[in-house]
Amino acid sequence: MGKSSRDKGLRRERAIVEIHRKCGIRAERVPLSGAVRYRGNGADVDLYVRGTEPLKAEIKARGDGDGFKTLERWLGGNDALILWRDRASPMVVLPLHIWLELARRSMRCLEPDADRCRRERRRQAEEGTQPAADALTAAAA
Repeated sequence: MGKSSRDKGLRRERAIVEIHRKCGIRAERVPLSGAVRYRGNGADVDLYVRGTEPLKAEIKARGDGDGFKTLERWLGGNDALILWRDRASPMVVLPLHIWLELARRSMRCLEPDADRCRRERRRQAEEGTQPAADALTAAAA
């Protein structure tokens, strides 16, 4: 990677951290953009939305927007874009203003087991959805 590309990435990471801080959300740049796996973390930015376990964010910047333009077109005027590839967990693409609103709402909700619940929801998403009968039984319980 060239120096100008590296510098651009650093500027974008710092900008994302600063935007979150201005919104009252604790955010930290991971040293060396996660290249040395600082505290086992290979992400670019840590976002402390709730609890002590940070959400790990990867930052990508492209001058001409290759790949991003299609996502933006698919998103259109909607609040979220859900991408679901076969045999993989779905991903969600959000405009920054929607993410910041969700993060602020999450910070106001002081659920003591939030991190444990998030890990459980992720595990369930990775294992797939419940069969219809189980989902109905679980909803009725």
